[in-house]
Amino acid sequence: MNKDTILGFFFIFLILVGYSWYVAPSEQEIAQQQKELASQDSLREIQKEQSRIAETDRKMMKAADDVEQQNTIAEPVTDDTSLNKMQIQKFGSYAAVSKGEEKEYTIENNKIKLRISTKGGNITYAELKDYHTYDSLPLVLFDKNTASISYRLNDKQVETKSLYFQPIVKDGDDLEDSVFVKDGETYSFAMRIYPNDDNGNILKDKYLEFAYTITGDDYMIDYNLNMQGMANYVAPGYNDIPLYLNMNMMTQEKDAIQEAKQTGILYRYQGEDESVDELSLTSIDEEKESLSTKVKWISFKQQFFAFTIIAEDHFAKAEIVQKGDESPSNPKFLKSMRADISIPLSSNSDFQSVPMHMYMGPNKYDILRKYNLDLERQIPLGWGIFILHWINRFVTIPVFNFLSGFGWNYGIIILVLTILLKIVLFPIAYKTYMSSAKMRVLKPEIDELGKKYPNKDDSVKKQQATMSLYKKAGVNPMAGCVPMLLQMPILFALFRFFPAAIELRQQSFLWADDLSAYDSIFEWSAQIPLLSTFYGNHISLFTLLMTVSTIFYTKMNNQMMSSSQQMPGMKTMMYLMPIMFLGFFNNYASGLSYYYFLANVITFSQMYLMRRCVNEDEIRSKLEANKKKPTKKSKFQSKIEEMAKQKGYQQKK
Repeated sequence: MNKDTILGFFFIFLILVGYSWYVAPSEQEIAQQQKELASQDSLREIQKEQSRIAETDRKMMKAADDVEQQNTIAEPVTDDTSLNKMQIQKFGSYAAVSKGEEKEYTIENNKIKLRISTKGGNITYAELKDYHTYDSLPLVLFDKNTASISYRLNDKQVETKSLYFQPIVKDGDDLEDSVFVKDGETYSFAMRIYPNDDNGNILKDKYLEFAYTITGDDYMIDYNLNMQGMANYVAPGYNDIPLYLNMNMMTQEKDAIQEAKQTGILYRYQGEDESVDELSLTSIDEEKESLSTKVKWISFKQQFFAFTIIAEDHFAKAEIVQKGDESPSNPKFLKSMRADISIPLSSNSDFQSVPMHMYMGPNKYDILRKYNLDLERQIPLGWGIFILHWINRFVTIPVFNFLSGFGWNYGIIILVLTILLKIVLFPIAYKTYMSSAKMRVLKPEIDELGKKYPNKDDSVKKQQATMSLYKKAGVNPMAGCVPMLLQMPILFALFRFFPAAIELRQQSFLWADDLSAYDSIFEWSAQIPLLSTFYGNHISLFTLLMTVSTIFYTKMNNQMMSSSQQMPGMKTMMYLMPIMFLGFFNNYASGLSYYYFLANVITFSQMYLMRRCVNEDEIRSKLEANKKKPTKKSKFQSKIEEMAKQKGYQQKK
């Protein structure tokens, strides 16, 4: 990068800043815009009030219709009572359970708290007891106000969410409104509905039920769809029953923008060799995909938590949809998700059970791994590149878990982890330094070759003379690059690990209140052109420290390296790179920036100590001695010559 290029970048920057200033509205225009906005707000308020009045009128009319409809029913529903024709016409075989009283039953263990309602028979609330939102509220993973589970039962579009179920417990157990399941124990609970005949009489020998089994100290719940004699009442004539799962994902974290980028639908087909696929996590546009073959599980995943429905065998097929919103009415909204799942049925059995499971819990590797369902692949550990997730699975996570067992602050754990990694990588760092030291010793001779061949036309001769010098001295110019390349997978693996480690969530260290999100020492609300877009509206101190330490490391490294061995403009580019990444890391996990800062400081210290301890005069003497020795051919060169001789011999023959 020459002087003209740098000046070009500088003038482009001035043009961008000048253009931003030029197109900025004047004070009069701003006042006019504010006036128009105020007028629009007033109009919206009037429209809201009109909508509220209309909604109130609608509810009053609906209430009057309900009262009138109830008055047409002579008695409450019993085995002997016939339902009116209107209910039977609307709900068919489920008219008997189309009305009832909604009541919720609470079941919990040490990990999760569930509420199951008689209306719909399904879960209406799931709270993770060991976690809280960033603003210290209970972490609710599933709520009836933002999520629903329902089955469509027949062509009348009757869904289970509109029906009233009856709670069922095992024989000998008492029905309780609230149950706590202790470690090592299980609790079984079911919600059941009975169909009715054409006259409205309830058929007690037939039923559909949702059976739940909750185990103490576990996030996984057994969930069975059981049916007795329901072949003519549940999806008659079809081979499967549709299950509708809908959720509006709400933010749980400090940085909703980064959380949204890790929120999406993931799924896995049945089969041992099947990988985990996903809809686009970063897109806010509507994403849709039809899963036409056997599906093992579908997961609605957030950054650190997931709601996953799992088939014991498989789901027949599914259609999944997700969509974000650039300007949601609810500031906590991330994305809406929907899965229309086909549950396979059997027509050959009077009683059939479809076993399923629900996981509602954290995206923690050790927890997800134990289920042996590839659920841990929801955690972005670098699965696309095998060596990255190998490093995280078999090195980083075990060491991290071991250090966590001491009960230290996670800032200290990251420090110790960094020191251990640097100790392991020290031989590579030492070899890199020795290579650069040899190049430094040979620099005067290389400069002499530059003077000997000053013209561009002599570049080939200069290159040949330089390589000959390296060969005589026993120096490999690429020896310093290979060790650096060996360290790159570790850097990329940890780049994946820290933002995905739920252990760092809401863990404070020094000024950072959450190592899984950005740290901030100063914030502002005003939108500053360019700066707010590319940098953000806060200052991350760990990111600044990482950037400054990288620049110091680059400067020291350039001083020790021979400038003639660098590509044109490389030195300038190495200084620009930390500044270019400043905006990116400013909004990333502070634990990652903290790790890179520590790694730079330790590397800087290692290089300083090696420079003090390594005697370059001894290196120079050794290289001079190498020049006097006869040049040995490498095995590769000997092999090439051998092949050439054999080829020449065959041609003569």
